[in-house]
Amino acid sequence: MPISIPRNLANAIAGIAATLLIGVPTAHAAFPDKPIKIVVPFSPGGGADLIARTLSADLAKELGQPVIVDNKPGAGTVIGSDLVAKSPPDGYTLLLSSIAHSVNPSLAEKLPYATEKDFAPVAMVVRSPNVLVVRADSPYKSVKDIIDAAKAKPGKLTYASPGNGTSSHLAGALFEDLGKVRLQHIAYKGSAPALTDLLGGQTDILFGTSGSVGSFIDSGKLRALAVTSAARSSAYPSVPTMVEAGVPGYVSEGWYGLHAPSGTPAPIIEKLNAAVRKATATDFFKSKLVHEGMVVQTGAPIDYENYVRAEIARWSKLVKTNVISK
Repeated sequence: MPISIPRNLANAIAGIAATLLIGVPTAHAAFPDKPIKIVVPFSPGGGADLIARTLSADLAKELGQPVIVDNKPGAGTVIGSDLVAKSPPDGYTLLLSSIAHSVNPSLAEKLPYATEKDFAPVAMVVRSPNVLVVRADSPYKSVKDIIDAAKAKPGKLTYASPGNGTSSHLAGALFEDLGKVRLQHIAYKGSAPALTDLLGGQTDILFGTSGSVGSFIDSGKLRALAVTSAARSSAYPSVPTMVEAGVPGYVSEGWYGLHAPSGTPAPIIEKLNAAVRKATATDFFKSKLVHEGMVVQTGAPIDYENYVRAEIARWSKLVKTNVISK
């Protein structure tokens, strides 16, 4: 026999239920429902900054939310990386990771995070060569000139970099190793200040990212002597590779991708990965970066994870052999 509930009791129960529902957070709100932040662990104005800001424009269109670039330079990218590692794993704070991400584990005695445990790979974005450049009025007209000068006065020639562990730093260390020379490394907090001092005559050479030095090469303020990739760059077809310039076995490339904090749900990672793939396929993105010698390369999160692990193993050997430290 059906139980009859008095109308006033039924209304009270309905009211309580409605109150409880109002207090329930929107846990199932579709991602993203607020702005996303990309932390760039370098100063504004360099190649990393260019990539992040170019990528953010198309990511915003794909995700339907603003994508903000937040520069957090310092400590060879450790400051910005640590900020992301300790952020909520909800997909709203991402790291523009680079070769420094794979070098810091062997470069630093102790990091405030565990590189292979505290980050979740989202996607690789681009790969690019570094470009060995000097000022337009530099006496060095070739890689041979630099090697000869470095051998004549070991440790006197200086090379600038955006920071310890960056692709520019490692390109220089590899040059010392394979060219059998000794240079003095000067680390800065980003590409912009490194370029400023190179142009001002405070340093002699720079293995700059193609994105950061391209406009200066085009304007004639810098002279490109070689690219660090295995093949010549489409952006600088007349510039030889380091191997062609006389350094056997030399290959070094920079790269950039996105990481999220570890624990970020797989569906969110997948959505971000899909958005990156679409964003990097646009004519706008390619037009901004291909001219700088960068090559778009994306893939699944696992592809990026495997690539970074291989880079960690590769550069660890160079760091130990050359006793490189922060």
